[in-house]
Amino acid sequence: MNIAIDFDRCCGAGQCVLAAPEVFDQRDDDGVVILLDPHPPTEQEENVRQAAALCPAAVIKVEQ
Repeated sequence: MNIAIDFDRCCGAGQCVLAAPEVFDQRDDDGVVILLDPHPPTEQEENVRQAAALCPAAVIKVEQ
């Protein structure tokens, strides 16, 4: 699994962090997403896909 994020379009909603806190975090100053693990383990795949689906700005792209 490979994760790509369009950081410029992130609105800082934090849904990704709620869905997959081991993979995503947010910057303290503006809430923009921080990618903690661009290649997470298989057991995180469902959480990462849920995070991408919940993102209101659709900035998370997940590829195999």
